[in-house]
Amino acid sequence: MKITLETERLYLREFTIDDAQLLIDLNSDIDVTRYTGDGLVKDIDEAKRILTDIILPQYKNKIGRWAVHLKSTDEFIGWCGLKYLVETNELDLGYRFFKIHWGKGYATESARAVNDYGVNTLKLTSIVARAAKANVASINVIKKMGMVYLKDEMCAHDPAEVYILK
Repeated sequence: MKITLETERLYLREFTIDDAQLLIDLNSDIDVTRYTGDGLVKDIDEAKRILTDIILPQYKNKIGRWAVHLKSTDEFIGWCGLKYLVETNELDLGYRFFKIHWGKGYATESARAVNDYGVNTLKLTSIVARAAKANVASINVIKKMGMVYLKDEMCAHDPAEVYILK
């Protein structure tokens, strides 16, 4: 297991191909994927394709969506990390957690660690984050990071706000 970041309560590690079922489990709740545009992961083959084609290749650039675990129990609770978006040439902060873990500060804690890593370790000059306007909780997390409003745009068929950390 390759741990990338640690916080007071969490550790973030690289996913492996053996984590395919974790993606299925996380994406099986329509509330978790409501604003993401990618919907439910249908089966183990699709989960492995997502890992192989989207998640794992990012790690070679020292970025990526990392599995988030509670230090106290090693429970997988979601993911958080940076992803390079080819279409906009941006590094995007993203996070997704099981609903049972919403409202406990885990998104904020992990996102803060990821942004700090991006700025202080990778020396990034900007990081963006997007959230559907209706996803107030996610927008609140983004604002807690000190990110500032940049623009409105459509994201996964929903009106969204884009924020930037410079």
